[in-house]
Amino acid sequence: MSPAEPVEPAAPAEPTQAAEALPAVAPQLRELRRRASLTLEAAARTAGLSPAHLSRLETGQRQPSLPMLLALARVYGTTVSELLGETVADRDAVVRAADMEPTRAGGWTYWQAGAPGRGMQALRVHVPHGAQGDIVRVHPGEEWLYVLRGRLRLTLGDTAHTLGPGDSAHFDSLTPHRIAAADRGGADLLFVHTLLQSPATALCLGGPTQGDPT
Repeated sequence: MSPAEPVEPAAPAEPTQAAEALPAVAPQLRELRRRASLTLEAAARTAGLSPAHLSRLETGQRQPSLPMLLALARVYGTTVSELLGETVADRDAVVRAADMEPTRAGGWTYWQAGAPGRGMQALRVHVPHGAQGDIVRVHPGEEWLYVLRGRLRLTLGDTAHTLGPGDSAHFDSLTPHRIAAADRGGADLLFVHTLLQSPATALCLGGPTQGDPT
């Protein structure tokens, strides 16, 4: 064992039924991490594991305990059932307008336009003028937005763009970015992201909480 590698506690024995389901976990763990655009090191750090231990889980050399599965499910924005390769039968593919409840955070208003627990989240957003336009965000993932109404000021790195209705943008979230309404009336947009590690009220749309990488 390398001197730099932390000593991992022995995983507790799992019930027989869980152990029988675990062979499907290894490739699923690797696929979900890649879908989240996380390196082995970043995912392991967030889950409280060493990169070596997570690598063994992804190659099937070790079986994860239930606490490990719960931690990794939180990191990847999914459920233990999906980690085990189980199909979620009650997840509806259609989201009705009447079921979209508005959420307000940091002056923004957004509506969930997609099913929760997916690797990709879709939102309908109202960006008021003057709200959070000075906040620079950097985090793993990708973002896509489409302007429905008004004008949006999008800053990517050192370059500023003004987007009007019908304009869209697709960018890597590791690029420092700012989003603000360019007009007094605000802007409405569709927003799709893979921001898997942030709670719903601290997405790129909404006020970041203390310690939140967004």
